Amino acid sequence: MARILIIEDEQDLAGLVEYNLRASGFEAETAGSGASGLAKARTHTPDLILLDLMLPDLAGSEVLRMLKSDPELRKVSVIIVSAKGQEADRIQGLELGADDYVVKPFSVRELLLRVKAVLRRVDTEETPAAMLRVGEIHLDTSRHQVRVQGEEVVLTALEFRLLRTLMERTDRVQTREVLLSDVWGIQAEIHTRTVDTHIKRLREKLGPAGDIIETVRGVGYKLSPP
Repeated sequence: MARILIIEDEQDLAGLVEYNLRASGFEAETAGSGASGLAKARTHTPDLILLDLMLPDLAGSEVLRMLKSDPELRKVSVIIVSAKGQEADRIQGLELGADDYVVKPFSVRELLLRVKAVLRRVDTEETPAAMLRVGEIHLDTSRHQVRVQGEEVVLTALEFRLLRTLMERTDRVQTREVLLSDVWGIQAEIHTRTVDTHIKRLREKLGPAGDIIETVRGVGYKLSPP
């Protein structure tokens, strides 16, 4: 039973979402502020967090940054649920590491489908125990671990999925649209700068080994063995 934490200050909405999640077989609880949400997440790590951006104490974007910088919580999936539906807001949320973005008002049924899709994607990633190796980069899917020259490189869940996708498709060009669909799991109607930003961060974390991620001008990216 997946555990879902709802960080939302609108009590009626939080209660409605919690009720429907429980009715669908999930374990769910709510937090009415960013601070209480972080505290609950640290006490009992959830499988997924539904995060509002406009909270009474901390901005949701700050809560997301804190989640992704916490070694114990950085792998937790996050779906932003917010009334802020401008393209810039969605881009920022995805660039900070959110797995999906739902704009209020929303259909509860759609939200449940997105929750299940994100959790299903995580289960698929964690099931096979396999080691991928390209050049100096070693990726262990069973341990969710990446090493470069024997040293562990700490990646967010999204960065790990992005690297894994590129390594599984070595020497095959991946368009930005394909990466948004396969890595983020969404058909996003947003500017593809989101992919570019994550590729840049991934290269920086991999150091010199990141040079094997090539930019194919006007198309996308591919990972080429040295």
